[in-house]
Amino acid sequence: MQIFAILTSILALAVSAATAWFTLLRRGTVKMTRPSVIYFGPDGGPKDGRKLKVYLRTLLFSTSQRGRVIEGMYVSLKRNESKQNFSIWVYGDKSLVRGSGLHIGASGIAVSHHFLAPEKIDQFKFSQGTYHLEVFAQLLGNNQTLRLFQQELVVSEMDAKALEDEDCGLYFDWGPDAGKYLPHIDKKRMLTTSEEILRALEMGRI
Repeated sequence: MQIFAILTSILALAVSAATAWFTLLRRGTVKMTRPSVIYFGPDGGPKDGRKLKVYLRTLLFSTSQRGRVIEGMYVSLKRNESKQNFSIWVYGDKSLVRGSGLHIGASGIAVSHHFLAPEKIDQFKFSQGTYHLEVFAQLLGNNQTLRLFQQELVVSEMDAKALEDEDCGLYFDWGPDAGKYLPHIDKKRMLTTSEEILRALEMGRI
């Protein structure tokens, strides 16, 4: 009986330690679901101040109960030998805020993300070709950036021609039956305007 009691105590201690590890101590990481939509094109502001951007909507979640903090996110686009980072990150639905210090819990957060190229980058355009899109995040406490998602997207000659119209944007909607993103041009401008994005950048809120 004494041996049984000791074994029971050791087992209970092991279970408590495992529970503490998975709920309190384990740092875990951040993961991202497949975006339901990806957008290439201009934002919805006036033509003289319109900026090119990559937009997507997704769920970010932590693999640990304690959660993780994202310091920053950016999108990298590669086509042939050219590469462009969209490093200005703004997120939100009803209102936009500048991305800086977003806490991601185990239950996750589903929100829209807008990525703009840095200032003074005005030669970039969405030309015909195959784009390799990658989404990166910098987690607090990590030295290296974390790649959350990667996807190849094709901009056809017809779509590239349509994108020369500043009122057009290219949407890639995920088709579950097709198992791939289905592109379509929409001449309606993005509802999120340059003014809203710039306001979020100026306020610098979390």
